[in-house]
Amino acid sequence: MSDLPTALDLPQVDPLPEGTAKFFRICEEKLGLVPNVLRAYAFDIEKLNAFSGMYNDLMLAESGLSKLEREMIAVAVSSVNRCFYCLVAHGAAVRELSGRPELGEALVMNYRMADLTPRERAMLDFAVLMTEASYRIGEADRQKLRDAGFSERDIWDIAAVAGFFNMTNRMASAIAMMPNPEYHAQAR
Repeated sequence: MSDLPTALDLPQVDPLPEGTAKFFRICEEKLGLVPNVLRAYAFDIEKLNAFSGMYNDLMLAESGLSKLEREMIAVAVSSVNRCFYCLVAHGAAVRELSGRPELGEALVMNYRMADLTPRERAMLDFAVLMTEASYRIGEADRQKLRDAGFSERDIWDIAAVAGFFNMTNRMASAIAMMPNPEYHAQAR
């Protein structure tokens, strides 16, 4: 796999604008690395800023969904799409946030085998349905989410996170984006 061209082969902005350099330093401090997805987008600072803004809004902003639930959606969607980058990176996040390495592994392989609450199962069933056949979603599917305790805003957030990862999975696969090696050993 190391002979494959990767997203990191794109020409990079050099030097990075101060705001981007500062963002990357914060990533290093908080995560111990700059995620390769950010490095990949850094060939065009406007694209990097758009990607980061959407990611931060969906994954870090206030929501009725916990950070763990949002990461679980990312992994379930990425499993359907077989996105190596996101399965490695977000699988590590699920392991870390849940304190349950087996949850991260189950979601990577087949979320249906995971030990989930009814709320989590309803959420992931919806995200996977959206990924596999969004045209089939109907009111009964949204009602299952309401019955599991999700608000209308939560349903929006589930759909937005699933939609975002469907897009990023396709980008990562299309440009051979490779996850940072550090993710493989995290929270095991």
